Amino acid sequence: MLRDRRQFFTQSGCLGSAALAWLLSRDAHGADPVSGLHHAAKVKRVVQVFCPGGVSHIDTFDYKPELEKQHGKAMTGKGKADTFFGQPGNLMKSPFKFAQQGKCGRWVSELFPHISGHVDDLTFIHSMTAKSANHTPAAFQMNSGFVLNGFPSFGSWVSYGLGSLNEDLPAFVVLPDPRGHPAGGAINWSSGFLPATHQGVAFRTTGDPIPDLATPKNTPEKERSTASELLERMNRGFSEATPGDSSLAARIRSYEMAAKMQLEVPGIVNLESETVETQRLYGLDDKVTEGFGRNCLLTRRLLEKGVRFVQLWHGGAFGSPRINWDAHEDIVDNHRKQAAVLDKPLAGLLADMKRRGLLKDTLFIWSTEFGRTPFTQGVGKPGRDHHQHAFTVFLAGAGLKPGFAYGASDEIGYKTVEGEVSIYDFHATLLHLLGIDHMQLTYYHNGIQRRLTDVHGEVVGGILA
Repeated sequence: MLRDRRQFFTQSGCLGSAALAWLLSRDAHGADPVSGLHHAAKVKRVVQVFCPGGVSHIDTFDYKPELEKQHGKAMTGKGKADTFFGQPGNLMKSPFKFAQQGKCGRWVSELFPHISGHVDDLTFIHSMTAKSANHTPAAFQMNSGFVLNGFPSFGSWVSYGLGSLNEDLPAFVVLPDPRGHPAGGAINWSSGFLPATHQGVAFRTTGDPIPDLATPKNTPEKERSTASELLERMNRGFSEATPGDSSLAARIRSYEMAAKMQLEVPGIVNLESETVETQRLYGLDDKVTEGFGRNCLLTRRLLEKGVRFVQLWHGGAFGSPRINWDAHEDIVDNHRKQAAVLDKPLAGLLADMKRRGLLKDTLFIWSTEFGRTPFTQGVGKPGRDHHQHAFTVFLAGAGLKPGFAYGASDEIGYKTVEGEVSIYDFHATLLHLLGIDHMQLTYYHNGIQRRLTDVHGEVVGGILA
C-alpha cells in the first residue's frame, strides 16, 4: 500500500532511507507520481486561494433580487435569526451592482470586474455550509476538515497521499498575505499527526522568501561541509536511538531540501525575469495590487516547477485596521478595499494558467470560511455578521463543469435550500478530482484511522464533467 510505504520511510531517520523512499515512490508510480491512485485523476496539482474573514456571498457571486424588495424590513419566515454576535438588524440589499457575465450568464457583483471575465471557466457552489460561525475554528475546518487545531491540513493530506512532483522543492508551499499571517498562523498549514515532512513550507512575501537558506558569504566551503557532516552524524545517532521520530526525519529531509532549494528558489522568485506584459497582467505596476500580485505570479511559477500544492492567502489577522474580509462595521468599505487588492491579480493568475495550459491538470480553488448575514449587524448599521448556513466558493480545472453553478441558497441568501454541500463533501470532491478516494486516504493515530473527511463526506457528482 502507498500509505504503508510512505509511513515507513517518513518515520525512518536516516538519509539512506529517505533516498530509498524516493526510489520506491518513483518505481511505484513511474515517471508521473499520480498514476498509482484509487482511480484516474483529472488533475495532479492544486492551488488553493483562501480569503479569511468571511466573504459575503450575497455581495459577490450569489445575486438576490428579493433582498432589494425586502430591504429595510425584518427577516420573517426563517425562524429565530442565528447570528454570531446576537445583534440581528433588518434585511439589507447588496450595495453593489450585479450583472450577468460570460456566455453562461453567471451573476457577479461590480466588486470583481476582472474575475467576471473568467466565469465561463469557473464552477460555482452556492450551497456551502460550515460547522462554526467563529473565524478561527471555521478556517481550521476549511483547511483541515476539523474545527479544532492539531489536525493535518488539506495540503498536507495531498502531500502525504501523492508525494512530490519535484524532489528539489517542497510538495506543499504556503504564500501568506504580505500584510500579515492569518489567525492561527501556521496551524492552518500544519501536518498535524501526519509525518512532519508534509508540513506546509511558508515563503516570506517580503525580503528573502526563505530565511537563512543561502550560506553566509563569509563561510568557507570546507567549514560548511565539515559542519554538515557533523550534523549528519549526530542526527543519524539520534535517529538510531529514537526510531520512529518523524520530526527528526523531517528535519533531516529539510536539510537535504534546503541544499537543493539553494539552486532552485532564487530563479523561481526572480519575477523580474517575466515580461512586462505578464507583470502588468498580475497588477505588479500598481501599489494596491503589487503585493498580492507578486504572490499570484509566484504561485504560477511554483506550479510550473512541480510544486504539488500551493496555498495562497488573501487576508491577515483580525483587528483594526481590517486586513481581511471581516465586514462587521461597513460592508462597502471593507469589501471594496479587499476586492481592489484581490480582483486583478487573481484574474491574472486564471488567465495566465489558462494560456499556459495549466488549467488542464491543475485544480484551482477559491474559498472562504463562511459567508455573511443578509441582514445588518445591528439596526441601522452598514455591516454584516458571520454566517455559516450558506456561502459560495468557486473552482476551475479539468474534470469540472465550466460556467456552471451548483446548489442554491434561499431567496435572501439565509439558508441553503438546494444541493447542500458540507465542507466534508467539498474535501471529498477535491480529493476525487486528484484521483483519491477520501475514505481510503487514512492515517492511524491514537487508535483511529483518521482521514481528512472524518467519518463524513460525499463526492458532489453534480459539478463533475
